[in-house]
Parts: sequence; C-alpha cells; structure tokens
Amino acid sequence: MERYKSVKIASILGIIGNVFLLIIKSIIGFITNSQAMIADSFNSAGDIFSSLMTYIGNKIANIPSDDDHNLGHGKAEYIYSMLISLVMIIMSIKILIDSISSIINQDKYTFSIWLIIVCIITILTKLCLFIYTNKLANKHNNLLIKANSYDHRNDCIITTFNLISCLFSLINIYWLDGIVGIGISIWIFYTSAKIFKDSYDVLMDKSISEEAKEKVLKIIDKHKEIKKIRHFNSTPVGYKYQISVTIFVDGNLSTFESHEIADNLEKEIIKEIEEIYLAVIHVNPIEIKKDNKTSKRTSK
Repeated sequence: MERYKSVKIASILGIIGNVFLLIIKSIIGFITNSQAMIADSFNSAGDIFSSLMTYIGNKIANIPSDDDHNLGHGKAEYIYSMLISLVMIIMSIKILIDSISSIINQDKYTFSIWLIIVCIITILTKLCLFIYTNKLANKHNNLLIKANSYDHRNDCIITTFNLISCLFSLINIYWLDGIVGIGISIWIFYTSAKIFKDSYDVLMDKSISEEAKEKVLKIIDKHKEIKKIRHFNSTPVGYKYQISVTIFVDGNLSTFESHEIADNLEKEIIKEIEEIYLAVIHVNPIEIKKDNKTSKRTSK
C-alpha cells in the first residue's frame, strides 16, 4: 500500500510540474523560434504522458489477484513502461528530424531573457522531481517510477545544454541550437530504449538475477537434510519473482517430515530474499547410500 501511494503521489506531481513546464516552454519557444526550446517543450509533453501512464499503470498493477489473474496484475507496470518508452522513441525521432532541418536551413531565433529564465525554472523544477522520484525508485524498485526519474534527470541535463546554447546566441552562434536539439533527441532515444529493454525482459519472463539465485542456493545448502536439487525455475510477477525448485530428501522420511522441510524452506526463502514473491518447493525421495557425497547443485 505504501508503494502504491508513493508512486501515485509522484505521478501526480510529475503531471502538474510537466504541464506547467510545457506551457512556458511552448510559449517562449515558438515566440523566439528556438529549436532547442521547442524540442524541450516536446520533451515535457512526453513527460506528461509518462507521468499519466505511471499513474494508470501503478493503479492497475496494485489490483489484487483474482480468478482470472491468479498472480495479480503486477505486469501492468511493465506494459505501461513499454508504452512510455515507445512514445519517447517516436518523439526523439521527430526532434532529431526538426533539429537537423534547422541546421541545414540555418534557422535563427530571437534571443530573449525569458529563454534563460525558463531554462533555470526547468532545471530547478526537474532537479527537485528527480531527487524525489529517484529516492522512491530505489526504495520500491519500481520500473515505472524509475522511468519517470530518468526523465527528470535527463531534463536537467538537456535544459542545461539548452541554456548554454541560449548564451551562445548572444554572440551570434545559432548552429549550436540545432546541435543541442540533436543531442536531446539522442539522449531521449537512449533512455527510452533502455526502459523498453527492461520492460521487455520482464514481459518475456526473464529469469531471476544470478545474485538472487545464488542467495536461494545458499539457503538450501544450509539444510543438510536436502541431498540434491533440480529444476530451478523463476517467473517475474510484477516487480518480484515466483520461483520453483525440486528438492530431494531421504526416502525413509515420512511424508509429513519431507513436506515440513519444503514448507519451512519456502517460508525462509520468502523471508530472506526480498525479490521473491512466492516460492514453490517440490519434494522427491532419494535413496541414501553410505558415503553418498553427491553435490546438491549437480542437477539443475
């Protein structure tokens, strides 16, 4: 619940902040014909969409599991993250084309002190939003809010270069405006492609990290009654994972004893490893022979 509320507040703040920036950037950009500022305004428009998708995706992802969705709706977080990245990629291509055109046509724009003021306002606003959302992204491991955090960070960097190009126009160097527009488009494309890949990996059921898997194996290794393991599988469930593994125990143990080992192991794994939402342990009997020193990890 805390995770849901935190992301909800962050997305609403993002929408409000980006609507404000879109308005002032668009007005000043079109008045002065600054390609970098216009590109920056398109970026803010994309940020509004990103924050809106974050809000909707977060709401759907937190719907409890039901008969039709036994493992919940957590993957909505990644579907909406992918939508955000696709829109950002399209936007970056549009900005790139417009920026190259402005260089070829040697477009000039009218310098205004408002260009400087808007840049400073944008940098301060986005810096505050970045610090806030980055803290939440790290705390809750949420790809949606991480995507928003990247947006805010990128905007700080982008607008800083925009500010530099404005200052260069004072000495009649206008080509830098188009160059900054190109830089903005490349940066947006890069970050959106990364978000797309992260979303794609989860939607395509990418396995749990090797680090988390090693933690599971270490927990299993502590239990001397478990003689061997096999069939280690993992499936993403929202921002966490469901794992299943088959363990082999002494066939002379009673059914109750062997299943008690599995039940306790499931509880221990979920308690010790934050990335794991559900652990399913299957139990198989094994014949124990004298001096049997088979490694637990020989069977995958």
